[in-house]
Amino acid sequence: MRSHSTRWRAALGRAVVASPHPLATMAGLQAMLRGGTAVDAAVAAGATLAVVYPHMTGLGGDSFWLCWDARQRCLRGLAACGAAAAGATPALYRAQGLDAIPSRGPLAALTVPGAVDGLWEAHRWSREALGSPLPWGDLLADAIRHAAAGFAISVGQLVERDRAVEWLAREDPAFHGFRQTYLVDDRDPAGIMPLAQPRLGRTLERLAREGGRAFYEGELAAEIGRACEAVGSPLRAADLAAHRSRWVEPITMPYRGGLAASLPPPSQGLALLAILGMLEAIDLEFAHAWSLSPQYVHVVVEATKLAFADRDRWLADPDVVAVPTARLLDPAYLRARATEIRMDAAAPAPVPSGLGGTVACVAADPSGHAVSLIQSLYHEWGSGVMAGETGVVLQNRGVAFTLDPTHPNVLAPGKRPFHTLTPFMWLHAGGPALVAGTMGGDGQPQTLAALTTRVVDHPQEVQRAVEAPRWLWGRTWGAPRRGLSIEERFGQPRVRSLRALGHEVTVLPAWSPTMGHAQAIVRDPERALWIGAGDPRADGPALGA
Repeated sequence: MRSHSTRWRAALGRAVVASPHPLATMAGLQAMLRGGTAVDAAVAAGATLAVVYPHMTGLGGDSFWLCWDARQRCLRGLAACGAAAAGATPALYRAQGLDAIPSRGPLAALTVPGAVDGLWEAHRWSREALGSPLPWGDLLADAIRHAAAGFAISVGQLVERDRAVEWLAREDPAFHGFRQTYLVDDRDPAGIMPLAQPRLGRTLERLAREGGRAFYEGELAAEIGRACEAVGSPLRAADLAAHRSRWVEPITMPYRGGLAASLPPPSQGLALLAILGMLEAIDLEFAHAWSLSPQYVHVVVEATKLAFADRDRWLADPDVVAVPTARLLDPAYLRARATEIRMDAAAPAPVPSGLGGTVACVAADPSGHAVSLIQSLYHEWGSGVMAGETGVVLQNRGVAFTLDPTHPNVLAPGKRPFHTLTPFMWLHAGGPALVAGTMGGDGQPQTLAALTTRVVDHPQEVQRAVEAPRWLWGRTWGAPRRGLSIEERFGQPRVRSLRALGHEVTVLPAWSPTMGHAQAIVRDPERALWIGAGDPRADGPALGA
């Protein structure tokens, strides 16, 4: 199936996978062709992305899963996010003369990586509850092969490799393993030589033999702990051993006759649902050329400001802080918030913002199971610290904590930080009608709101909806202040209209990766098929069979 106005083909089939890299997408699709489930596809794709998209994700990161169980006809959520190390306290940073957690280096590597346990738990559930015949080792086979044999570096990785040179210019021993693996010398400036990661491959082989918990217990965990101690990170083997992923109840919001769903805190899923809850109260059919109109962008941006204000005031680890999720998502409250949106003027809103290096993978299978997986190192390349000889680059998710003792998201040992990761589904007529995810930090709720309104409110083909020009409100990479960034494909007349409404607009190039890498699947109930969309801002289209 193809729309003549899209760069890439949509994928059509009884089994569909979309991710930002073709090798990962193929790994996921092959898992389903061998009789596996959509969950197996996400495990295989997620493990492969940890190898072939190392600037965005890895075994040293976190993940969040939103899964539709077609047998039980219910949603399940999996929060595979790690807590702060026992030795990670505000006092540790203040003793170093710091008033904020640094974004790179050993002191940024302070939370337990949850991604491996997420892959392991998802695999176990697929085998035990969904009847998958595929063993764990089979799902890691593609990742192992690409780590050992090497692969062609993607355009996206080349860009982020060059950016990484800037912050790795200092000769810090903590970055030695990272530089040795990813910052090649002048022999390969264009990235045309295969990138092999033998140390990471050996770690994956060990996990394939011993199971996912080997990352957290035994010699591998001990090696990670020793490496962290040697470079000055507070993370230790005991912190890894204490980690467990959690199956959680998804949060939902009525939207256009269906149900929008994401994950509860510490995920920022509540911000996305709050945006949609406010849009539910607003008539979006007022604009010509609706999904590109300045008025449409204005309304969604203003709803985003209000949702982010609540998010940044309250979002933290609900195990430690009472996050008022039910009140913040009360439809009556959101209707009242929507009345604060002025149609003729942009509101000032100095809301904090986060960067993001993340991948989204979505999959759906012939049995009707569907998955939205979001997996991340947080910023591109995470902390930049490789854990000894494991080949694992550790995330810098802990930088999302604050050191302000009055804030709910203040750093504390054993506490999970605020998370930008936002898996998403829109359920309608008894099942998932839209399954989506994207990278992009603050852009995740905004891009997912754009996809939902474009697919649901004024039905667009899903590939067109993914490719349509997008915006981002907040602080983008390297920007000195917050504002509204939009792709140049919106056109100058629309830019002038948004500026006239009071928005401080920055125009970015067409197909800017700053707008995130969105992946989406919609259901075609008449033909009992799935339609998948990949994002040309990333490196690979969706595939189906």
